Amino acid sequence: MATIIKRKKAYSLVYNYTNELGETKQKWETWHTYKDVMKRKAEVEGGLIKGDFYQPTEQRISEFLYDFVSLYGEKKWGVSSYDANTGLIANYITPIIGDLELKSFNARSADKYVQMLQKTPPVIVKWRKPKDEFLPPATIEKVIKLLRCAFRQAVRWELIGKNPFDSVVLPKTRYKKREIWNAETISRALNACTDTKLYIAMNLSFACSCRMGEILGLTWDNVHISDADIVNDDAYIYIDKELERCSKRALEMLGEKEVLHVFEPLMPNTSTRLILKHPKTESSVRKIWLPRTLAEILREWKKSQDELKNFLGKEYQDFNLVVSLPNGRPCEGRLINEAFQRLKSEAKLPNVVFHSLRHSSTTYKLKLNNGDLKATQGDTGHAEIDMITRVYAHILDEDRKINAQKFETSFYANPDLRNVRPQEPQLSSAIDLDALVTELSRNPKLVETLAGLLGGKVPPRTGA
Repeated sequence: MATIIKRKKAYSLVYNYTNELGETKQKWETWHTYKDVMKRKAEVEGGLIKGDFYQPTEQRISEFLYDFVSLYGEKKWGVSSYDANTGLIANYITPIIGDLELKSFNARSADKYVQMLQKTPPVIVKWRKPKDEFLPPATIEKVIKLLRCAFRQAVRWELIGKNPFDSVVLPKTRYKKREIWNAETISRALNACTDTKLYIAMNLSFACSCRMGEILGLTWDNVHISDADIVNDDAYIYIDKELERCSKRALEMLGEKEVLHVFEPLMPNTSTRLILKHPKTESSVRKIWLPRTLAEILREWKKSQDELKNFLGKEYQDFNLVVSLPNGRPCEGRLINEAFQRLKSEAKLPNVVFHSLRHSSTTYKLKLNNGDLKATQGDTGHAEIDMITRVYAHILDEDRKINAQKFETSFYANPDLRNVRPQEPQLSSAIDLDALVTELSRNPKLVETLAGLLGGKVPPRTGA
């Protein structure tokens, strides 16, 4: 009557029951240990036999979220989303509202919870220091988006009647204008750069608008820089994977979904793994044409890499990565960021993050192509074109004057149009002399004023 299904490190109890309306419903319950699920199985089957089965309705939010992650998240999320979402649950959901009953949580509770989040300090992790005293609006938005999805499933599973997060009021997010380098500064930085890995990464970020993970996950089979490609200006790279670090647990729970390769860790007891995976969105898979100079740079880099490979022999671990460590192993983003930090300090360059090179790239391309959003989106891999218009609106505003210039050259340059001018209103040249004489005879002061004007004198001002 009740069935136990082993789900990796958890157990699901599945059974049918009849609700108060006489409808047959199926129920899934998740338990952490075999002892607990067996105990619950006996309770369910005993209740069904005796006819006094009681469906528990006092489920806590923390218990529900465990089911949500197991039944929904493991099917829908990739490894990066799994780590991010379970992190939000562990840090900002379970500690605050985890003990509350699911069915008692309403829209008022949701608004109150948002207020509590605004006074919650961010959780400190060893590799990232928080910039704000309290959770920023962007993080709060991510938390509420996750809960809105979770409670939507609770409605679907008939645990609650209405989603309390559908109409929640979120704090306003103020987007700060990113500090970026212009083309001149980037040129200075490249000339000062002595780290080859960083040099290649900077060129790919600026010229190709690539993300860090895309650069570090790029393999030579996706780099097309043959003689014919370069001569015909047809050299390009193809982005279809990215390098990422994820938790070992995410890999275990998701079964390496969308994962192309898992790199063996140097330390076997680490809780994370470096992986090559498919990009998160379809729009991120793209072909990006290379400037001829960058194609030549990549050819020289490939030649140097092959020489090193031959020198090291079996010591070289060949994963076919464009940007790699001297022994061929993948190069993590933190190493590129550390090298970038040293470059800025030594060359006395303005302080920006490495990711800002991608924004510099987008800005530069928008200026070069006079605001061609579609062409720019093809290189950046943004899922929605609105993302470009929102972030780079100031660039588009600056270049709108080009529209006026194009109108001048393409429309108003016509000689026939240049001679067309609006007609000035014409005043009547006929003067009623009889009326003028009559008015002058009635007003002696007007006669004096008129005589003064004709004689070049300014009449004296009267009155205070």
